[in-house]
Amino acid sequence: MTTSNYNKVFKQLRNKPVKLAKYKKHNAPKKRSCGALARRCRRCGNTRAHIQKYGLHLCRRCFRDIALKIGFKKYS
Repeated sequence: MTTSNYNKVFKQLRNKPVKLAKYKKHNAPKKRSCGALARRCRRCGNTRAHIQKYGLHLCRRCFRDIALKIGFKKYS
């Protein structure tokens, strides 16, 4: 049962609760406390080009879309 998304297998193990619990225990993704994958964009979920400053937690593309709405000004 190899799969990139461990939630896909739940449908197969629905009728076997003991095996489902064991599968969840050993195949759930690791909880991240630091690193790039711990910081995601609130809007799109992207992990790259992340802006944390001022508690924004947005990627640069989402920031450019909504910067004027949240009170930032563009200079030049």
